[in-house]
Amino acid sequence: MKERFTKLRADLKAFWESRSKKQKITYIATAASVIALAIFLTIFLSRTTYVTLYSEVSPSEIGRIKEVLDGQGVPYVVQPGGTAIAVPEKQLDTLRVSLAAEGFPDSGLIDYSFFSDNAGFGTTDNEFNMIKLAAMQTELANLIKGIEGIKDAKVMLTLPTEGIFVNDSTQEASAAIMLKTNPGQNFSEQQIASLYNLVSKSLPNLSNDNIVIQNQYFEYFDLKGSENSYGQSVTDQMGLKKTIERDLQRQVQMMLGTMMGQDKVVVSVTTDIDFKVEKRKEDLVSPVDEENMEGIALSVQRITESFSGTNPAVGGTPEAEDPTDNRTTYVEGEMGNGDYERLEETINNEVNRISKDIIESPYKIRDLGIQVMIEPPTADDPNSLAPEVQQDVEQILETIIRTSLDKEAAGELTDEMLAEKIAVSVQPLKGKNVLFDEPKTVIPWWAYVIGGVLLLALIAVIVLLLRKRRREAEMEDELALEAQLEAIQVDDINLEHETEATARRKQLEKMAKDKPEEFAKLLRTWIAEE
Repeated sequence: MKERFTKLRADLKAFWESRSKKQKITYIATAASVIALAIFLTIFLSRTTYVTLYSEVSPSEIGRIKEVLDGQGVPYVVQPGGTAIAVPEKQLDTLRVSLAAEGFPDSGLIDYSFFSDNAGFGTTDNEFNMIKLAAMQTELANLIKGIEGIKDAKVMLTLPTEGIFVNDSTQEASAAIMLKTNPGQNFSEQQIASLYNLVSKSLPNLSNDNIVIQNQYFEYFDLKGSENSYGQSVTDQMGLKKTIERDLQRQVQMMLGTMMGQDKVVVSVTTDIDFKVEKRKEDLVSPVDEENMEGIALSVQRITESFSGTNPAVGGTPEAEDPTDNRTTYVEGEMGNGDYERLEETINNEVNRISKDIIESPYKIRDLGIQVMIEPPTADDPNSLAPEVQQDVEQILETIIRTSLDKEAAGELTDEMLAEKIAVSVQPLKGKNVLFDEPKTVIPWWAYVIGGVLLLALIAVIVLLLRKRRREAEMEDELALEAQLEAIQVDDINLEHETEATARRKQLEKMAKDKPEEFAKLLRTWIAEE
């Protein structure tokens, strides 16, 4: 056995020494890769992957869940902070179902399910109100936590107490909300408005002014005026005013610039905007037939009375006349002779009854002024601009003002009033040359000389590098050719013819290497025979 191990060791040593350096590196790298792959697969296939079972849970709740898992013999890992616990991935769904059946996780908060589980006749009004308030806070917090970007929410509500008497004034509720948002989370104005509406509609008598919302970074989420509201802030009003003035200025600049040249016209526009919102209700009554100012006759009643005779004269005090009877005549005769005639007509007419709820737009241009500066064709001669051209410009500006102003706010515009809103100045524009002239740079002659010298030096360096690389390539080709010639001239050892003597010599050399003791005995035998 010992001889076999010695022989195997010698064979391996001879095999390793007969290999080249490149082959040795290849063998070592292959063996190391196989060993590393085996270790990786063993670790990867035998390890247990843990996933989060519950997160963002109180430490006391984690402790109760830990006791249940210990009783079931389930391995687990409590994550740093003590607010999350992880279990093997294969058992995640089973554990969630079984723990949910046992009532885990229990947040300890009171929701509306508390009333169905703990309803009783012994609950006092104060206890009921406290439970109701806690349930409202929990349910509102759950609604807010459903919004994307919000991890947790705490809600504190203050409800007004109801008065004893009917005429007691109704107090308003208030709400303070603390949000736990994702790092770097930014809510848009529409999302903040939706959050305020969600809170305000959840409680009676809760206005947006009594709601305060902030996150864990002490950032307040203030409610800004919505786009549909009529009240506008000063910033919004000034922005709208600038927008209107800019659009009018661009319109006039483009029109006059096309006619005279963009660099020969400068336009300035000033406006007076009415931001007042008017909301009114009109109840109007108008006749059906506006030409005759009559309505539709729904009912007509006519009474006619007449008398003529020689009866005794009428005596006594006549009765008071009907104020609505405008067609009653009474004629009193003499000596018992007289005539009497009475005509009464009652007509009920139907008219048009119109009810209008009108909300006026809060954006009206009450006044508008346009100032235009024109450079004449000959800059130094203002008289070079034809008067007809200036009149055309003024007429264009009058048309723009007449169509832009609000008809009700401005009223009827006369030519004199329009002339007061327009200012046309004809003079040279000296500031434009300073703004639009490009600076001219002058390069000195010595800069060209230095640039030429540097360019020649660069070309020379490139030529030298190319020659050097060509020489190195030629030397490499010569060396490769010499190596090929030497390889061709070397005799192949396989061409040597093996004889009986060489075969015995190889056997003796192998025996001397593998079995030196037997080789020594053989030599002694040969010496003794001689």
